[in-house]
Amino acid sequence: MRVKRTDDARADGDARTDGGMFARSEITEVTRKQRFGEWFSESIAEPARIAWSDWRTKIGLSIILLFLLMGLVAWVSASTWWLLDRLVLIEPPISGQGHPRLQPLEDMSHPLGTDMNGRDMISGIVHATPTMIQMILAGAVFTIIVATIVGTVAGYKGGRTETVLMTLSDVAMTIPGLPLVIVLVVLIEPQSPVLIGIIITINVWAGIARTIHSQVLSLRENAYVEASRTMGIGTRSIIQKDILPNLMPYVLVNFVYASRRVIYDSVALYFLGFLSFRGVENWGVMMNLAYENASALLNPNATYMLLVPMMPIVILSFGLMLFAQGTDRLFNPRVRTRHEGETKTEDDDTDPMTQVAQ
Repeated sequence: MRVKRTDDARADGDARTDGGMFARSEITEVTRKQRFGEWFSESIAEPARIAWSDWRTKIGLSIILLFLLMGLVAWVSASTWWLLDRLVLIEPPISGQGHPRLQPLEDMSHPLGTDMNGRDMISGIVHATPTMIQMILAGAVFTIIVATIVGTVAGYKGGRTETVLMTLSDVAMTIPGLPLVIVLVVLIEPQSPVLIGIIITINVWAGIARTIHSQVLSLRENAYVEASRTMGIGTRSIIQKDILPNLMPYVLVNFVYASRRVIYDSVALYFLGFLSFRGVENWGVMMNLAYENASALLNPNATYMLLVPMMPIVILSFGLMLFAQGTDRLFNPRVRTRHEGETKTEDDDTDPMTQVAQ
């Protein structure tokens, strides 16, 4: 339990008695609940308020939540649980759901049309979303964790550690990404979305680690980092409290970059046939079937079978980009300072003592 002195106590403490002793000061206890409230306000509520003030954050987050909702709907629809299997929201895409080759808006029971086998296009998009989300999270998290650890440790420690880690990063960067991914996919034949996401980003971390390394080289020379080292604070604590918070803009932007890389590469691998599939389980699969079985590039009446699966790819990528741009306000010191100044001014205007003074 921590204690803190109130303002009145500090004022009383400044007034000394005749004997040279401080006057009796009042002590207030800071409970765990109060500490949690302060942490929540500073770390969650205020950053969320700053980010939400940008229209790009609102649109980007809305798009991301839409796809998460689609993934939840697909999971519930495909669930075999005794309760959830009665909540069939959107049926999985199967042959004969409707008449084959229905154009978009031709039959409102299938608003985006059907493919050459009568599978509903909306069902295909929705039920491909959960695996896409798993691939995105696996690939992006893997990339950011490896890149942040390698770049931060190399930049802060220096010496032989820096030489070894940066040499590994340079070697990884020299290997062509897509050919390496294709070779690994053909050799391993992965079926798990998590494994596919990691394979796609197998060497994406190297370039990001280089960027983070260069940032840490400048951050470690700052006065507050030097002060922490002088006080004997451990390397781990310095990295966590002094270095990583300043790297968050790069981490978030590169998280979005890695996510978009997973989207594009997974769709390309499925479209080109390097990843095996048994049904319509990816937007790239839908495009592959449209190209192979419906000649969608040559037949104008089947072009929608290519365009419809492209819609979620473009929309999700756009949402991720807007979210990253909007949340940059959290880490831009000038923007954040200005926002806090405006908030303080508004609070002063509503302060009863200020109104009385006026």
